[in-house]
Amino acid sequence: MKKTTSSLQLNRTADYAIRALIRLAQIPPGERLMLPELARETGTPESFLSKILQKLCRAGLASSSRGSSGGFQILPKGRNATIASVVAAVEGPIRLNACLVDEAPCHRKDACPASPVWASAQLALLKVLDAQTIAQLAAPVAALRPVRTGRDS
Repeated sequence: MKKTTSSLQLNRTADYAIRALIRLAQIPPGERLMLPELARETGTPESFLSKILQKLCRAGLASSSRGSSGGFQILPKGRNATIASVVAAVEGPIRLNACLVDEAPCHRKDACPASPVWASAQLALLKVLDAQTIAQLAAPVAALRPVRTGRDS
């Protein structure tokens, strides 16, 4: 993959979290995937994915269990999660510019000609990221995958 120099992009944590939830949404309800299999299928380093899955579990988007029938599964909240809510769960609130942070409003906001542009761009970004749920993104691919029968590990 070609390396990009843009700093205005989602980071790998968010990308991998979305990949993992989409993959978990593609398996039948009640089934689980073990970490190595999920890492392999999403192209995510296993140790990094483990940390991401901890965040997703803490956010109530996925669950984990140990043992021979253990692994990870998506929860209903995870299926209904939007891309924006997944990014926020693993990275915190999405802010296109530091001046858009609610907790520390910019004192130049009223006099800044760029402020309305940043605010408008952020609204557009959030609108797009809130338009699709994990279940919607997983559905087209799930229809093409063979149904899993039992543990395939």
